[in-house]
Amino acid sequence: MLNRTDRLRLLALLLWTLPVAALLPLGGLWLWRSGNLLWWLAAMVACSAVGYGFQWWLRRRDRRLLAGAQTAPDPQWPPRSQAAWAAIESMAQAVKPEDWPLTDNPRLPDLGRAALEAVARIYFPEVERPLLELTLPHLLLIIERAARDLRTEVAGQLPLSHRLTLGDLMRAYRWKATAERLLDLYRAGRLVFNPASAVLSEAWGGLRTKAFGAAWSDLHRWLLQEYIRKVGFYAIELYSGRLVLTEGAPTAVTPASRQDLERTATATADLATEPLRILVLGRANAGKSSLINALFGQLIAPADVLPDPAAPIAPYRLERAGLTSALVFDTPGCDTAGLTPKAVDRLASSVDLVLWVTAAQRPDRQAERETLDRLRALWAARPDHHPPPLLVAVSHIDLLRPPREWQPPYDLANPQGSKATNIRAALEAVAQDLAVPLADVIPVCLAEGRVYNVTDTLWAALLERQGAADRVRLLRCLDERKRAEDWALLRQQLAGAGRFLARLPGRLLP
Repeated sequence: MLNRTDRLRLLALLLWTLPVAALLPLGGLWLWRSGNLLWWLAAMVACSAVGYGFQWWLRRRDRRLLAGAQTAPDPQWPPRSQAAWAAIESMAQAVKPEDWPLTDNPRLPDLGRAALEAVARIYFPEVERPLLELTLPHLLLIIERAARDLRTEVAGQLPLSHRLTLGDLMRAYRWKATAERLLDLYRAGRLVFNPASAVLSEAWGGLRTKAFGAAWSDLHRWLLQEYIRKVGFYAIELYSGRLVLTEGAPTAVTPASRQDLERTATATADLATEPLRILVLGRANAGKSSLINALFGQLIAPADVLPDPAAPIAPYRLERAGLTSALVFDTPGCDTAGLTPKAVDRLASSVDLVLWVTAAQRPDRQAERETLDRLRALWAARPDHHPPPLLVAVSHIDLLRPPREWQPPYDLANPQGSKATNIRAALEAVAQDLAVPLADVIPVCLAEGRVYNVTDTLWAALLERQGAADRVRLLRCLDERKRAEDWALLRQQLAGAGRFLARLPGRLLP
């Protein structure tokens, strides 16, 4: 080291620091002769303890700040995405800073690739190398989004990160070994001139180094964990169909809803987002159309005594305070030829909420249970989507015994009288027969002049499940947008290939 250093410059540096360095032994000697050395030692220990405690508090504060800045999963993710995030979070918690030094830059991409593989393994468990299922444009999009978010967080959380250059960090790292040797020489000299002060300073320096080292380790771990979480977050967004290559509103009106709105003679220019799609299902004469009329507060759907199997599935646009603009679909009975099981499955796969209507006085619900079980199996087979919320409206409660008694409202939590007791028993029977929670079973009366429990209890239940229905709507819109994007990109690529082939003869011929 001396051969590489200018001795004259080193001598000038020593002469400049000698007066300051002499203060330590001379000050210790003066404290000893004046009898104040013990007081000084006590003050040094007290200040060291307070400083260490303050450093410990700062470390806890920094941990809380870093924890508040970490990436969190999207609550709207479907079940498979939640499982992928659990794998990413487990990987982030297990990462060790000593295994991934920031000075070893070529290794950091390996950590990102491991996060991508952890997510890909959830979505393609049967593929030997699931990472190869990723397209190049989507891989670049993940890198772009993760780098953008990590840049924002580093600039907002790390002091002076916008001022320190990579060159500054590299130069500081190169001088680290030289600075440590000079510090060792200084500590050895201080031990010779002032042993007591040197011992206490070494103890305090050890605590301080440990505290700062722990703080740096926390920051290093946070950086690695955020790197894993960011890459994993956007990989989940991609594999779940929520991350697309084109820009645009994620809930724009889909072509299917646009056609349905045109059938309702409703202008779509004033509708900027996709409406909720609410499907009303049930057996014939259960009261489906009457329930729709009660929801709208007017006669809008024809309610016939004799069901028409050839009646088409009719959409109606519903707009009420507190509810996102919705399309309500009236259907023929599930037990009629007008609605086959395949048609029911197709409808149930394209809606955001299902409103099932069943008659309270009909105990034969085996066919309804089979239809609902088939729909639940259909939804369970799609782990990349949320199942639409299911509400059951129990109609004709006014016909329960005693049939002549009708004096609403009824307190079904604490039923008083035979009518309320029978309504409560009917709700429990429906919940058991159809395998739905009792909280999702709403009693209603739809008879003319006796409409009951629709605009209050049933409407409140619809609003309560609007958030879950919105999550279903978002994923449905993203699926539609992904399909449209695939076709648009394919047309664009074919057009570009056609133009290239058209110009190819001119380029090959002289």
